Amino acid sequence: MKPHLTNLPLACDKLAAVARQLHMAELSLPFWGYRKSMPMHRIVRLEGEGNYTHFFFDDGSSLLVSLTLKRIEGRLPANVFARSHKKNLINLLYLQEISPNQQPFTVVLSNGDFVEVSRRKAPQFYRQIELFQQEMQNLLAVA
Repeated sequence: MKPHLTNLPLACDKLAAVARQLHMAELSLPFWGYRKSMPMHRIVRLEGEGNYTHFFFDDGSSLLVSLTLKRIEGRLPANVFARSHKKNLINLLYLQEISPNQQPFTVVLSNGDFVEVSRRKAPQFYRQIELFQQEMQNLLAVA
C-alpha cells in the first residue's frame, strides 16, 4: 500500500482553524515543577527516549518532558497523530512528503525533519494517512 499525499501542509492561519475543527485542545505537560500548556496543533513531532519525550514545535523550539511516548500518545487525538516508529509520533498536519519506495521508508515533515517508518508499522501508518487525508478533504470542502 503506497498512498499519494494529496494536500501539502496548511498555512498558519488555516492550521489553527483546522485544529479547532479537529477538536485539538491544549496539552498540559509537566515542566520543572509546574505544568505548561501547549496547543496540540503546534506539535510537529514527538520522539521518545526511554522515560523522556522530546517535543518538536512548529517554531523550531523543542521541549524535553519526563513522560513516556506511550503515555503522551494516549492524550493525543489518534486521527491526527500517527506512530511511524517505536520512538516517533508525528502530527499529520505537518506531513509534507512520503517516500515509501526508499529503504528505509521515510516521511518528510514541513520543518525539514526526515522520520523513518518501520516496516512493521508501515501498513497501519499509511492507512492512517489515507483516513486523515479523507477527513481533511471533507473539512476543507465544508470550509
